[in-house]
Amino acid sequence: MTEGRLVLAATPLGDVRDASPRLSEALATADVIAAEDTRRLRTLTAALDVSPVGRVVSFYEDVETARLPKLLESLRSGETVVLVTDAGMPSVSDPGFRLVAACVEADVPVTCLPGPSAVTTALALSGLPCDRFCFEGFAPRKPGERAKWLGSLKDEPRTAVFFESPHRLASTLSDAAEVLGPDRRAAVCRELTKTYEEVKRGTLPELAAWAADGVKGEITVVLAGAPPRAVSVADLVSEVSSRVAAGERLKSAAAEVAEATGVSKKELYDAVLASRK
Repeated sequence: MTEGRLVLAATPLGDVRDASPRLSEALATADVIAAEDTRRLRTLTAALDVSPVGRVVSFYEDVETARLPKLLESLRSGETVVLVTDAGMPSVSDPGFRLVAACVEADVPVTCLPGPSAVTTALALSGLPCDRFCFEGFAPRKPGERAKWLGSLKDEPRTAVFFESPHRLASTLSDAAEVLGPDRRAAVCRELTKTYEEVKRGTLPELAAWAADGVKGEITVVLAGAPPRAVSVADLVSEVSSRVAAGERLKSAAAEVAEATGVSKKELYDAVLASRK
């Protein structure tokens, strides 16, 4: 029996010219296309001048779990299933994770056609550090949950990327300014790769004021990481003492903590000795 496989296929965020030749080939030849929105799939294939020969099934969030058995049956029978979402990479805040997990569990091959992603596109355009970042999905809708979530980012040193509805953007940015402070910088990326693409950069209060006038389109927010906290030698004495109590030598514990925090090794060592008197 021919081995089937699942193909995760990234689709353009807006400009159809970002579609790869491999995407066109996959859509034209797949036995099954699982699409988040079958109407948007028809629009995409028409723009690419592709005529799919396979079956098309809907695969949006509300039916994702119910569709798994039939898709796994197709894959086990040797068929190729191509999964596409409305824009960008499947599974990234879009349907796909459950199907991939089911394929991994069933030992069904999974591959990916790389392509557009709003996360990395916004990150690159933001002007904020890109060497380390985290992706937070969609910001919580309820104010209480959103405040708690923002609190978890207060000391996050990495740049954070998240999605937000244009209708909630102003309130989210205002809440972020209150929780994270008025100096934290961010970038709001709107309608990436589309005709009215726009990137607004500034502090959180500046961006909240801009968004208060109303914003339209698909929104990706890139938030600067927390600045390093100033650490004093006195703050680190207890940490070194705890490591010594756990069995480390004082000299090595003081040296490692000093190196990690940028304080003077000798000053920290002497402070720990002084604390014992």
